[in-house]
Amino acid sequence: MSYEAKLKELGYTLEPLELNAGRLMHAVRTGNLVYTSGQVSRFGGKEVIGKVGADVTVEQGYEGATLSALCCLQAVKSLVGSLDNVVKVVKVLGMVNVAPGFNNTPGVIHGASDLFINVFGEAGRHARSAVGMQIPSDYSVEVEVIFEVK
Repeated sequence: MSYEAKLKELGYTLEPLELNAGRLMHAVRTGNLVYTSGQVSRFGGKEVIGKVGADVTVEQGYEGATLSALCCLQAVKSLVGSLDNVVKVVKVLGMVNVAPGFNNTPGVIHGASDLFINVFGEAGRHARSAVGMQIPSDYSVEVEVIFEVK
């Protein structure tokens, strides 16, 4: 099954994205690598806002990481034409807007990792960091990804 079909089977549709966001690009390609800019927890009319561990549960943060990962997929698809051009998810940087004392950032960023593994199978297994910090506009999660492409 193609990656595009797998994503659709999971219930997600990616709309084309204008990659030029003014001062930055949502994704850039160099050679066979695509780097996405950080994508916040907002996709398809849903968003997750607030500090995980205070305003937002781990489960809600997990959903936010999934939304962020979908935005990354939207950016890479817009740049390379199809998710079927993805060879490998190489590296994920997951950033979590944490309340003081919250330390389960991996539990949140599993939302992004699980999506990539569900879509790409073994090619979705990746190196990853999951860190806590302040996220712009108080979004709960921000994710950036490096993809290898054809």
